[in-house]
Amino acid sequence: MSLLDSIAGPRDVQALAPDQLEGLAAEIRDLLVQTCSRIGGHLGPNLGVVELTIALHRVFDSPRDRIVLDTGHQSYVHKILTGRGGQFDGLRKEGGLSGYPSQDESPHDIVENSHASTALSYADGLAKAYAIRGEDRHTVAVIGDGALTGGMAWEALNNIAIAKDSRLVIVVNDNGRSYTPTIGGLANALTTLRTNPRYEQVLDLVKKRLNAVPGVGPAAYDALHAMKKGLKDALAPQGLFEDLGLKYVGPVDGHDLVAMEAALERAKRFGGPVIVHALTRKGFGYDAAERHEADQFHSPQPFDIETGEEKARGRIWTDVFSDEIVHIGQRRKDVVAITAAMMHPVGLDHFQKRFPERTFDVGIAEQHAATSAAGLAMGGLHPVVAVYATFLNRAFDQVLMDCALHRTGVTFVLDRAGVTGDDGASHNGMWDMSVLQVVPGLRLAAPRDAARLRELLNEAVEVEDAPTVVRFPKGPPPADVEAVGKAGGADVLVRNGTKDVLVVAVGSMNEVALGVADRLVAQGIGVTVVDPRWVKPVDPAVVELAREHRLVVSVEDNGVVGGCGSVLLQTLVEAGVTTPVRLRGIPQEFLQHAKRAAILERIGLTPQALALDIVEYMTSLDEGRLPVDAAHADHPV
Repeated sequence: MSLLDSIAGPRDVQALAPDQLEGLAAEIRDLLVQTCSRIGGHLGPNLGVVELTIALHRVFDSPRDRIVLDTGHQSYVHKILTGRGGQFDGLRKEGGLSGYPSQDESPHDIVENSHASTALSYADGLAKAYAIRGEDRHTVAVIGDGALTGGMAWEALNNIAIAKDSRLVIVVNDNGRSYTPTIGGLANALTTLRTNPRYEQVLDLVKKRLNAVPGVGPAAYDALHAMKKGLKDALAPQGLFEDLGLKYVGPVDGHDLVAMEAALERAKRFGGPVIVHALTRKGFGYDAAERHEADQFHSPQPFDIETGEEKARGRIWTDVFSDEIVHIGQRRKDVVAITAAMMHPVGLDHFQKRFPERTFDVGIAEQHAATSAAGLAMGGLHPVVAVYATFLNRAFDQVLMDCALHRTGVTFVLDRAGVTGDDGASHNGMWDMSVLQVVPGLRLAAPRDAARLRELLNEAVEVEDAPTVVRFPKGPPPADVEAVGKAGGADVLVRNGTKDVLVVAVGSMNEVALGVADRLVAQGIGVTVVDPRWVKPVDPAVVELAREHRLVVSVEDNGVVGGCGSVLLQTLVEAGVTTPVRLRGIPQEFLQHAKRAAILERIGLTPQALALDIVEYMTSLDEGRLPVDAAHADHPV
């Protein structure tokens, strides 16, 4: 039996002999590589935390001691060690394991923490709660050096530093190797001294006695403290954290199980908040990942284990944006690009190579990205801020008060909008069109295909007196669909038969709407399909089209509450249009991970489901079972 087969939980990890741990680490790495080679996933980050996670579960007693993993894509090893190794074939599949921590899966998972820089705040609150309740429990927050670029992490550190009785251990997983490791017995001895609870007692006693000596006492204490601190700073880069009042252990080799376990034991014994600085290597233990220049296999597609070569994928929406922003940059010297630690994922790497002086990666700091963009616009440039749609939620106040209030020409490009699928609840970009509706002056575009993405992006960067947004989904774009007519600024894609049903389709839902139209026509129902292109503000021509039809159906890959359909309905009511309206979008729930197509089918955003609903509704209208003057009250989701 393999070592992994014997692991049903952390107690089994603790029971292993020290000489068995390297074997366990090797088995875990093999499972990670084998699994991700078939289905993809966050391989590099997990290869880098194997020993660190083993040490965590040997030192701390999860789930009584709470382990909070910042940016939870590094949770695979944690899942394996907490009894879920046998379920790993179902990783990121519908009904299987989530790619992030999940309360529904295990009591060892406390937060589904896939938005970065939040773990320290969770941990601060947990540790304070246990202190107030008098519970003998530790809280551990594991945060990467990348996540420490987020402002929220430093807000948390500022508060953690004054919680002197907080039994909180912060593990900084530094896989950027921004610090040089400190090696040697003297450094280890000083680290042990600094985290010994008696150290503070002795230091206070020395301070009191020296300060009691007239004249020279205070100066002698200051000199002694400065000499000790100076020696320590010369040996290890803990100064920044200790200046905040936090105790520091490290740097420690995060792949040395003995050293990692010893450092965590020392930190656990200290009676207040401690930082353990672990140096790790992303992709460690798998040559193909370590040699991968872009991101050490951060989140590869399925790949060949022997060569590390990823299986070919077709052209995706991101590629279209990536090419077009370079073309715009060549034509417009004032266009600059900003992203929040997502240079490759959002496709700005090509712009960066071509225009390095006009490209800014601000780290995991979406709020700063938005307000810095406002400043760039005020300075005469046109910034394009590219992030995942779900991450713009974090910068809403900055979009509203810093960009829109000041009427700055900033373009936000939102990748992976709508249902994204595999990455689960936190990554579905289903909130942006709802939250952005309340921003005065903001214009929002949703392209239906690659040609419209290029078209709308070029239109967006021409707007200099208001923020603009261009959003598109994950995966490959559909074939380009040319309009058969225009209605104001909107494209008419289908005009067939009498004016029975007007389908207003947003962005990628136009492909679905075309399938709906085919089915309605086959049933003898006249249909018009219109793509607004710019969904905010509502085009007056779409309002007039609605007035001419017997039924309006809006379809969007956004939350149905407060989305484009809701605003269209409000606009129609204000314009005195009495045509019944059906709103179709994503229900207001956190969608569990599954393939995008499976989720769309479950929530009824498929041609078959939508057409059936429309046919039934039209039949009710024809039979007089739905009075037209009451139709506006009936808008099921």
